[in-house]
Amino acid sequence: MQQTETVVDADRWHLDVSDMTPGTRVDGVYAILNPQVSASRSGKPFLKCIVRDASGRVNARMWSVEENILSSISGAAFVAISGSCENFNDQIQLKIERIEAAEVDAKELTRLLPTSRRDIETMFGELRGILETVGDPALRALVDAYLSDTNFVGRFKHSPAAISIHHAYLGGLLEHTLQLLTAANAILGNYPELDRDVVLVGLFLHDSGKVLEFDLDRFEYTRRGNLLGHLMDGVVMLETYSAKVRVAGGPPLTPDAKLAIQHVIASHHNRPEYGAIKRPATPEAVFCSRLDDLDAATQIALDAADRDRDAGDFTEQIHALDGVRIYRRRPLES
Repeated sequence: MQQTETVVDADRWHLDVSDMTPGTRVDGVYAILNPQVSASRSGKPFLKCIVRDASGRVNARMWSVEENILSSISGAAFVAISGSCENFNDQIQLKIERIEAAEVDAKELTRLLPTSRRDIETMFGELRGILETVGDPALRALVDAYLSDTNFVGRFKHSPAAISIHHAYLGGLLEHTLQLLTAANAILGNYPELDRDVVLVGLFLHDSGKVLEFDLDRFEYTRRGNLLGHLMDGVVMLETYSAKVRVAGGPPLTPDAKLAIQHVIASHHNRPEYGAIKRPATPEAVFCSRLDDLDAATQIALDAADRDRDAGDFTEQIHALDGVRIYRRRPLES
């Protein structure tokens, strides 16, 4: 079995997952999710994974595998596959005959990965509109420092919010951040004691470190992302951008204001076992953390319910939702 990494020609023929039917031959490059080695009833190891492109996803199995198969593809976001489609429990399943890690270029990336259903520029305009309501001059100058950095903005617009958990598609980070800002803007009036500017800027920057955490060309974590993570990078980035404002002669960010935003970033995962550097310890941080979890968990549930709707009323167990199986049928469906 080959274990070399293949460079893919973006113009090569590609069979969309949505066009796969029983008996169809498959020979192309796809994104891979959750590769695992399991044992069959006879005790023989086999590879199971999910294969996807921008059109959908399909369960895949490789029944004859070598012991090192998982290590050869475990770090890969994309794989070159040869195999065929078959019917399994009235669902399409891909039977893999050959698999190896693959690299893709930017053109191929848009074919292999889903993209936000919403227009990127429209979302970014809405996000800017909300951030323009930040009243504190120093915090507004901080926001402007980020938004005037074309490199940051380019990556912020197109990064996913995650590789496989929630908003795991191009533009997902922007969409997730906008949803948080929109939700906060709608309900902050119920909590007049909260510092509105700290909440809005904290939500805008809570996942800012993800522009360094993800490699958009390979749709995987960078070395920095694996070793530091987006919470740490977000805290450090704020130091960098606040220094830029100071050097440019802008209104200085007070130590207390900077610490308040950094605490939102450091604590928004709520618990250390979920990746938080610290537990939320200010009212604004508690608000931001719970709102972030609400949006992420809701999107995970919606995505799970919408996926493979013909596979039955209940989904498989969703690890990110504590193993619950989501009921697919909507309450008012006839």
